[in-house]
Amino acid sequence: VVEPGEWSKALAALRVNEKKATRHLDALAAERRCLPMVRIRNDYLFEGAGGMCSLGDLFEERRQLIIYHFMFPPEWEWPCPGCSRRMDDVGHLAHLHARQTTFAAVARAEYGALERLKKRKGWTMPFYSAKGNAFNIDLGVLANCEDDFGLSVLFRDGDGDVYRSYFTTGRGV
Repeated sequence: VVEPGEWSKALAALRVNEKKATRHLDALAAERRCLPMVRIRNDYLFEGAGGMCSLGDLFEERRQLIIYHFMFPPEWEWPCPGCSRRMDDVGHLAHLHARQTTFAAVARAEYGALERLKKRKGWTMPFYSAKGNAFNIDLGVLANCEDDFGLSVLFRDGDGDVYRSYFTTGRGV
């Protein structure tokens, strides 16, 4: 415990470092926005609430799609607890939608298991099964040949071509 003047000096010193970190994060975000994109040439099929759909359908008529690669392979009885916790943190999607962005979760489990999980957890975000397609494999969402988790950002141009512009996993998610 210190006197107010000493506390104010310590706070001012901390603020200098906080501002440095903020400027560094701003520069990092600018660098992220300048990443090149890679075209996704396969039109994968997924199963969702409306039945079978293509990768393009997951965009829901918007230009950008954020996909959470949810760890729940078909051979598992229960999903990844960390991924489940992450879905608990997903808020109202209207703010993303207003920015022409759709959010969806994709897992390799059968759609019925995903739908039961969504209902039990009270989740409202779109969930799709990639069972039977190579989507997560092709996008490199594997660790030691096992399912992993991650976040991909996809972009669709005016011709309907889909590009991957960003990916992160681990603490970055």
